[in-house]
Amino acid sequence: MGVTAMIPDATIGQLLAEATSRWGAIWDPAATRTRVLMMMPRKERKLYEMHGDMVEHGQPVMSMFHRPRAEAPLLQEQGLDSRSASFLFVDLASSDLGAWLQHLVTREGWLRSTVEVQPVPFSMGLPNQRRFETERLLLFRHPDLPSIDRYHLPFSVASLAGKCYVSLPKRKAAEHARQQAEVLGVGRLERPTPQPVVETVETPPSQHETEAPDVPSEDPAPAPTGEAEGAVAEEAPVPLPDVAQPDRPETLLENVSRRVDEAMEEMVAVEVETVALPGAPMPPLPPSPPAESAAEVPAIEPVEAAPPAPPVAPEPERSPIESEFRAVIQELLDAGVEPGDMMDDPRWEDLNERAMAAELDSWSLFVEMTGQQG
Repeated sequence: MGVTAMIPDATIGQLLAEATSRWGAIWDPAATRTRVLMMMPRKERKLYEMHGDMVEHGQPVMSMFHRPRAEAPLLQEQGLDSRSASFLFVDLASSDLGAWLQHLVTREGWLRSTVEVQPVPFSMGLPNQRRFETERLLLFRHPDLPSIDRYHLPFSVASLAGKCYVSLPKRKAAEHARQQAEVLGVGRLERPTPQPVVETVETPPSQHETEAPDVPSEDPAPAPTGEAEGAVAEEAPVPLPDVAQPDRPETLLENVSRRVDEAMEEMVAVEVETVALPGAPMPPLPPSPPAESAAEVPAIEPVEAAPPAPPVAPEPERSPIESEFRAVIQELLDAGVEPGDMMDDPRWEDLNERAMAAELDSWSLFVEMTGQQG
């Protein structure tokens, strides 16, 4: 599953150029990508804005809706009323194409064909129009919509500006997709083999390797021997002559240490005397002081412990936007509005955009409350 976010005032080409810096951890620049055009009924557009949340994919998916205005007559010539359909351009990795559209084709009966994306004829006199090369795309359309052979744009698909919906996969899914592509060798471009870099690290001389001043010695030690140059052999112990050491006064540190040792021995001896050995009679306990009077000692009555109260699960805290979103859906349900017609409510678009800005999974919440399947 993915997480869909809306980026305003963006283009697909801009997001592709910034993909490495934006999503470096999950973006694979070597993965081959493709573009498709999806045609759906206008009333179902909101469902496909969050399509990436219900699909398992390994690479980021960019999509953008386009509404024909001056180009609408060119679609009517092909038998399609542009007001009845929504048009979504999708840029995704080739390895994610099957997962992105398989459910629509196998369960909802979507049809597949091809379409040529062409520039709007200059004879129409559109302002800010650019010429671009014709791009041939796969077309996936809802079965209730007629097929088209051409789709006209004032700019190329990569240069269309507006609200861009980006579906980012979970990090685990992205790593799994990359590993699968490396094993199968599908949907990847060749990368140059990086050359190994050899780093030279200067090791500072050790303390044994530094030159020491010549100190005269009566009994010089034998020179160290070893397998490698610079190795230091272990010095053989030199026996000292038996010389009687003169008596010296006890230092302050030794005096304190000796007194501490004596005190510890006395404490251990006392503890050993008070611990009874197995089978030995216990020493008598010291007599307790007599109470002044029996009336002064209050009687302690046993108190029954109250049974522990069952833990109460705290209710999950809801953000204001989630509470507002739930209230609107519940209001529409109580009014008998069908889930597919809830997107026509004038409050829906503003509420949905604020929910995405607050990173609220509005689609899962909608499915939970209405029982719809994505």
